[in-house]
Amino acid sequence: MTETTDITTLLLSRIRDVADYPEPGVMFKDITPLLADPAAFTALTDAFAEIAERTGATKVVGLEARGFILGAPVAVRAGLGFIPVRKAGKLPGATLGQAYDLEYGSAEIEVHAEDLAAGDRVLIVDDVLATGGTAEASIQLIHRAGAQVAGVAVLMELGFLAGRPRLEAALGGAPLESLLTI
Repeated sequence: MTETTDITTLLLSRIRDVADYPEPGVMFKDITPLLADPAAFTALTDAFAEIAERTGATKVVGLEARGFILGAPVAVRAGLGFIPVRKAGKLPGATLGQAYDLEYGSAEIEVHAEDLAAGDRVLIVDDVLATGGTAEASIQLIHRAGAQVAGVAVLMELGFLAGRPRLEAALGGAPLESLLTI
């Protein structure tokens, strides 16, 4: 077995399917068993840290909320700063905000204005790439702060929701890496 196959098998074995959550017809991918397994969580952190190093990232952005759980240890492992991108109204002080459309409605995310600067190369980390709306908004937010996007790294991509084409257009050549495609 190759190393890629080993990590794929390990990660998939630690993601639990929860039927009809949060609503009927949805198959929720629960990563809490993965987080509870030190070997799986370490393998995930190492894989993301390698992506951060390969892309030349100088900072890691984690998207609320599971992106915080995944991104913070990646930043520590790679020796980089960590920046949370939060839902609007959750950060004190001066922030930059970016509104975006959801399937049913809209939302806004924010980052502290002083946490990103020209010259920063940012790796965006999250658990799932679905339609790509939140990640696309974070790319716009990072650009507005004057920083560059080094790439996006996600644990799993829900390919049937077609978020990849949306993000690739926004990334302008920066990589989009998913460890698992479902």
